Amino acid sequence: MNFPKPSNPSPTDEAKALSKAAALCVRQEMCVSQIRARLDRWLVTPEAQERIIGRLLAERFIDEARFATAYARDKFRHNGWGPMRIDSQLRLLHIADTHRRAALDELPTEEQSDTLVRLLEKKAQSVKGKNNYERRGKLIRFALGRGFQMDEIMKNLPDDMGQDDEW
Repeated sequence: MNFPKPSNPSPTDEAKALSKAAALCVRQEMCVSQIRARLDRWLVTPEAQERIIGRLLAERFIDEARFATAYARDKFRHNGWGPMRIDSQLRLLHIADTHRRAALDELPTEEQSDTLVRLLEKKAQSVKGKNNYERRGKLIRFALGRGFQMDEIMKNLPDDMGQDDEW
């Protein structure tokens, strides 16, 4: 039986793995869990992984505080994610609480509400439903999925989404 070869063949030695990991970190911000996943894919031994990650941390190729800040800023500005979603994704990447809180504190609150209004207005144009109550529910679920808090969503729902006479 023929098994497929791994997409990324194993580096022949630790120095090559370190070099490849450093090159990844230079191109884009990476966290420890992302580098560890790559090293696993390259079939690097756990002991070598620890040495490589330790060296990358010591030489500041990896900085989790810097990563968390850049990740939060990019996901907020480019993907329109709210603070709750950003926080949950940073948790999945095993970022420490202090770094997550600091990154979320750097997000400008005025821009959060502007982004939410923009997202809700754009989505309201395409939402279909039998009545305003149903359309309102769909908009709320959409905004919750994007990671915004319920009180912010309720404050920023479009004005034409008022209660129907039917309800």
